[in-house]
Amino acid sequence: MPARDFAPADIPAVDALHRSVGWPVRSAAGWTWLRQNPAQRATGSPLGYVLADDQDRPAAFLGNLVQGFRQGERTVYGATGFSLIVPPEKAGRSRGLVKALMTQPGMFAHYTFNANPAAARIYDRIGLEPWPVGTHALKLSWIIDPLVCAAGRGLRQIDDRWPGLTPRLGERLMNRRLGQGRSLRLPAGVTVLTDLTDSSPYAAFWQALVAEGRLVADRNPAMLRWRLANPDVTTAPLALIGSHGGRVVGHALAVLAKDNAISPPVLEVIDLIALEGHPEAVASLMQAMIEAAPSLGAAKVRLQVVSPRLLSQLGGWERRARREGGWGHGHATFAADGPDPAGWSPTPLDGDYLICLRPVPVSGARVL
Repeated sequence: MPARDFAPADIPAVDALHRSVGWPVRSAAGWTWLRQNPAQRATGSPLGYVLADDQDRPAAFLGNLVQGFRQGERTVYGATGFSLIVPPEKAGRSRGLVKALMTQPGMFAHYTFNANPAAARIYDRIGLEPWPVGTHALKLSWIIDPLVCAAGRGLRQIDDRWPGLTPRLGERLMNRRLGQGRSLRLPAGVTVLTDLTDSSPYAAFWQALVAEGRLVADRNPAMLRWRLANPDVTTAPLALIGSHGGRVVGHALAVLAKDNAISPPVLEVIDLIALEGHPEAVASLMQAMIEAAPSLGAAKVRLQVVSPRLLSQLGGWERRARREGGWGHGHATFAADGPDPAGWSPTPLDGDYLICLRPVPVSGARVL
């Protein structure tokens, strides 16, 4: 049976698929929030695709997140897959799900920036190219608490050797700072973003960013308000702005997450972008997130999507970073009549990270 569009009636079965692989399960409110994505509503695109069994119940799933992009006055759309789940008995059927996503009309790009090592091989075989060129296999991280990170590596080694043991341990490597919302000391020129109205200084930053003519994911105030309204988060995102001469010149967004129950808490950088002529804002915002991480309870800071442009703007922070990844998590294919992808410098915001990261469970967990 070919892949078909995901429907609201499929949610219980798709939630069960997520549980079967240990991935976070979205609440009913979370699914409603996803359907309210302005780009999804503008294109009428489904939230995903399923392979159904003989009773038309989902037996495999691939999410479909549509993102809006601006290049000057031009608006285009791209589609990224998320939460590809294909049980062993459906091995080999993932190709049909990915093809369904790739053949949906009206998209300048079909891509993923979050492929795990197994999925990366699938995308290579069906026509998606490694992208961004030069950084598609690169993730950067900055260690905040070496002891907690070392403990996480030890637990992973135990899990590799005795996979039935770690589930009995419960949620590990937690601390009492998580979810406490402590006050932060921020570098000069960096403040917390509190005003997302359509006439705010942030809105003026967005307008200036569009006026530069780069191809950028939609960050207009309404879109950012939707992005920050995810009902399934457990801690408030860290949204920052960098200012110069009385105007906003840069933006950063980060969220607390845990890959799984035995991994350390990580402050995941979701967005990091600045206006032309202000690369110093990138370094200042990066400094702010790293300095905020201990107060927030994070054991490390991680940037999971890096473009060559952003890499050069990080300055000294790039030299201090650990290199993670290595398997080619970024893949894309582009429409012939779409914008030139050479003008696109993605961040994790452009991918599925904001909707797929596992939130830190701030209640009922064991403190290290």
